[in-house]
Amino acid sequence: MGEARTVAGSDDELAAMAADDEVRLKERQAAILAEIAQIMAKENDQEETAAPISVVMELRAGAGGDEASIFAHELKEMYQKYAEGKGWKTRVIDDLTLEVAGDGAYDALRYETGVHRVQRVPLTEKSGRIHTSTASVAVLPIRAKSKMVINPSDLDMEFSRSGGAGGQNVNKVETAVRLIHRPTGIDVRSSSERSQLANREKALQILTAKLEQLHEEEQARKHAAERKEQIGTADRSEKIRTYNFLQDRITDHRLKESWHNLPKIMAGDLDAIVAALGSAAQQQQ
Repeated sequence: MGEARTVAGSDDELAAMAADDEVRLKERQAAILAEIAQIMAKENDQEETAAPISVVMELRAGAGGDEASIFAHELKEMYQKYAEGKGWKTRVIDDLTLEVAGDGAYDALRYETGVHRVQRVPLTEKSGRIHTSTASVAVLPIRAKSKMVINPSDLDMEFSRSGGAGGQNVNKVETAVRLIHRPTGIDVRSSSERSQLANREKALQILTAKLEQLHEEEQARKHAAERKEQIGTADRSEKIRTYNFLQDRITDHRLKESWHNLPKIMAGDLDAIVAALGSAAQQQQ
């Protein structure tokens, strides 16, 4: 604009036109900058409220020895069959870690976090004694972007070979990655990817989700009264469900509701349970 004023020189009419143009351009520039700021703010809001791109279900055997381990694997297969029946993509990240990707996957599975208890007579039990064992489930939403910042100096990294069933498909290169977050002691392992870099990225993604969940739990403890009214506290130590094979009954303790036909449910037919949990959550909200 300075150049326009110079060209106008002593011509009052041209100088006035140049001044008008300068005002108009400044106003337009301010409008464009405001529009850009609105777009960026909208994108940030969308990132914060965007649905997770996938969900990672981490299962662990609890009390009960070998029977607990068997139950944990059965639960993983149950969730895998349920997800596949919905047309969602599933992938085993590690032995008892399952990733599910698809529209609505997180909303359907988010209330599965907690302790699952099984009561049955194990095949190895000759006296017919009922055995009780447990497995825990953690549901971690994986988002495209995260505000959680992890300091690389807080991480220890270990590498190992990815194994295969019966010695087949065994990777001769150390592609499996284990990350340990020293400040919290949280560790994550990924062995499903073909390269060390991809497994490292996947492990970091899951670790970020775990740290986010830990932060959310800490915040929720500050509002304990509100938390008790929620359907699920997202706490792995909360006992949420019992699978009683002798009575062919599954009971959700949060809803105080039971369903029958356990073999069908363990084969992935979770629709009724998921719907009941979703309905209860909506009523509370």
